[in-house]
Order: sequence, then C-alpha cells, then structure tokens
Amino acid sequence: MNPTDDDSLALLTDLYQLTMACGYWRSGIAEREAVFHLHFRKNPFEGGYAVACGLHAAIAWLDRLRFTEGDLAYLRTLQGNDGGALFPEEFLTWLGQMRLSLDIDAAPEGSVVFAHEPLVRVQGPLLQCQLVETALLNLLNFHTLVATKAARVCAAAQGDQVLEFGLRRAQGIDGSLAASYAAYVGGVHATSNVLAGRRFGIPARGTHAHAWVMAFGDELESFREYARTLPNNCVFLVDTFDTLQGVRHACEVGAWLREQGHKLVGVRLDSGDLAYLSIEARKILDAHGFTDAAIVASNDLDERLIESLKHQGAAITVWGVGTKLVTAFDQPALGGVYKLSAIRERGGAWQHRIKLSEQAAKISTPGVQQVRRFLQDGVFVGDMIYDSSEGAEPSRTMIDPFDPTRRRSFAEGLTHLDLLVPVYRGGQKVYAQPGIHEARERTRAQVASLHPTVRRFDNPHSYPVGLEQSLHALRTRLVLEARGLDKAD
Repeated sequence: MNPTDDDSLALLTDLYQLTMACGYWRSGIAEREAVFHLHFRKNPFEGGYAVACGLHAAIAWLDRLRFTEGDLAYLRTLQGNDGGALFPEEFLTWLGQMRLSLDIDAAPEGSVVFAHEPLVRVQGPLLQCQLVETALLNLLNFHTLVATKAARVCAAAQGDQVLEFGLRRAQGIDGSLAASYAAYVGGVHATSNVLAGRRFGIPARGTHAHAWVMAFGDELESFREYARTLPNNCVFLVDTFDTLQGVRHACEVGAWLREQGHKLVGVRLDSGDLAYLSIEARKILDAHGFTDAAIVASNDLDERLIESLKHQGAAITVWGVGTKLVTAFDQPALGGVYKLSAIRERGGAWQHRIKLSEQAAKISTPGVQQVRRFLQDGVFVGDMIYDSSEGAEPSRTMIDPFDPTRRRSFAEGLTHLDLLVPVYRGGQKVYAQPGIHEARERTRAQVASLHPTVRRFDNPHSYPVGLEQSLHALRTRLVLEARGLDKAD
C-alpha cells in the first residue's frame, strides 16, 4: 500500500536484498561504509531531459523503515531448498533492532535531471544501503517517468490548462495516486482523482459523463437539469449524439445560466475530429456571446497529438489527458539503476568500485558523486559529475564518458550549483521538504531554464553531461585495471 498507510512497508524489497543483507551480516562486513548512486541510463520518451520526482514518497518510506514482529514472523516462514529456515534467527533479531543511520542526498522534487547522473546518493553501512535499493527505485522510477511525461504534455499545451483524467486507467490505487501526484509536479493544473486531491492538495476538476446525458435521453433536458443542480460547475459534454448540436444546446442552457447570475464555463469534446469540431464550436459559442467559454478536449491525448492539434489551429483551451499520461503509455519504465561506487572500513580510505559491461552505457562510475550544474544568463549549460570525497574544489573541465575526445571547460565567470542536497544525516531527516505546489513551480522554472533545443520533442539537442577530468581519469584507470590492460606487454 501507499507509504502513508499504517502497515509496515519494510518488506517492500526484492528477496535478494535480504539474502545479501544476511550474507553481509554473517561475513562481518555489514557495517562497512559504502556509497551507492541511483541514476537512469537514457532520457525517457526519446526526450532531452527528465523531471526528478518521488522523493516525497521515498522519505515517507524511509521515515518508517522498521522491521515489525509481523515482518519477522513472515521471514521466519521462508525456506531454503533443503526445507530449512532461510534466515538464521540471530539475523532476524538483529534486523528487528536495526535503525536507519544512512546519509542520503538527492535532487529536490521537480529538478531537471539527465541520463547517467545521480538522482540520489546513499552513504552508510553497507547492509542498510543494500536494503533501501528496491524501494528507492520503485518510488523514484515511476514518479519521475510520469512527472516527465506531464512536463512534456504541458509544454505542448503552450500555457493552456492541462487536466489529469487518468484514474480509471491507472495501475491500481497506488499507481493512480502516484501518477496524480507526479503529474501535478510535472505541471498539470488539476486532477479528476478526488482522493489525490484530498491527500496531496491538488485542485480537483470534473463535471459529467455521457451517462448523464443518456440517462435523460434528451440532451437539452440533461444540460438543463445539470445546470439547475450545479450552476457553478457547468462544462457540458457535447458529443453524446451530435457534437455541434450539443454545443448549441450548451449555449441555450448557458443563456439561462447567465440570467441566474452564473456562467457557462465551457464545453467538452471527447471524440471525432478535435481540430475541426473545436473550431466550429468556437464559432457557435462566440456567436451566442460566450467568448470566454472554454473548449475542453479529451480522447487519448498526449504531447504529440496536442502539438499536432495546435499546428492545425484547434480552438481548444483546456486539455484533459488521461491514459497516456498516468500509464506513461509509450515508455512504461524509466530503467533506473542503483550501483555501488565506493566502500571502506570506518575511518579508512575509500576503495573505489566499478561495474564493467560490454555495453559502454552500463559501465558504472566510481566515487562519492555530486553533480555540479553550470548556468549562463539563467540557462543550464552543462552538468559535471565529480567525486566529492576528494575534498578539493573540482576543476571546471568535464569529459564525455563515452567519447574522451569530447571535452568542455566552463569559464570562471559562470555560476553553478550542486544538484544533490542533504536529506538524511545519520538516519535523521535534515531536509526541509517542499510542498507539492513548490515542487510544481520548481519544475516550471527548471524546464524553462533549458535551451529550447533541449526541450523539443524531435531529435532534441543532447544536453552536456560529463565526468570531471580527474574522475574520468579514475574511471578509465579502474576499467583498464579490471580488464587487465594496465600492465605492460
């Protein structure tokens, strides 16, 4: 269930996290200090950026991370292939006494982020770092995906209102709540999900469905009855029978509303040629004096279709986006990963770790990573990943990890900020968590700080992300050592 519920969520993990934890405990390395980073390898939706989201849910889960007696009782039932208990009782006792002592840094909710740079850094006892992996990935992957989709949809709408209408098509209760939250952070103006409205403070919007019109049989009568019932909420769905006739009926009832001191808020189109019908509907509304009435459109919209309708001159002013937003329809998973990058005995020197792969994109980066973002005239111009464990101020030169001939140096006059901010220290939250409205505003400001070529949908410009030159040298050396290529022939 959702992290705000009362049940323990400590078992929201893959079994192998617990088997590895048991192994760390038994082998005596559970308390070794480790560093892990959460990142993704490819910007979603073939786009130029992503919007970090889900930190609020991760904090809610981390704040309540305790293995209850019920959790331990369940773990006692798990068996190995010999039929014996999978976990020793002494380990389960230790697990029940464990309390979070991690240092965690993360990109604030609503931050623009890019492939291969850390969204979260987790540092502390190896066993604890391992135990939080699955939940962090679960909570940040989906939220980030939907927030990014919402930002793209809102960009296509070019300042028009966007409403999230996806509850009925969302992936269960938790999926719907997560999607509504993330969509709002990404920029939508309101949701049809009333529970999300209550829980998160998102504006809730909605009027009536086709069933309302069909229940009366007569469209004009149904509009009149709705207007009598809720005169301050009249957006009429006009495509049950004949769309343009439905607009005329809406105008007729709108005249009555005006006489009563209310207004026709608008009409909604849910089928057909939305470009043509919206243009014709606008003519009818204007001819009847409803020049400020909105035309709301729905029907499997996404950023591509909205962009197309805009190019066709559609007269739509409010966009209801459901299925393709809350399910991240064209990319159902972000593909975030969580990798160990350094380990040490308490008080000792860091031993850097690297994962190799035949695929260059899957070779990990060592170190205690931080992301330094450079700005010029308020526009983001590059993100440099550096090793913060070195203590010294990093250089201002970065190298493309996939093409070492591509380098970029940032002038001394450029301003910069470090992306990852402290969230936990020693297991205690030190972060002043922003509200959802502040996170939404952060998304708006951050997306606006990207060059338009990075924001475009087709073949976006590749935003510069690279490794600080000394970190790049370390990574290269570790790769060569791991492949046995550092030795002379």
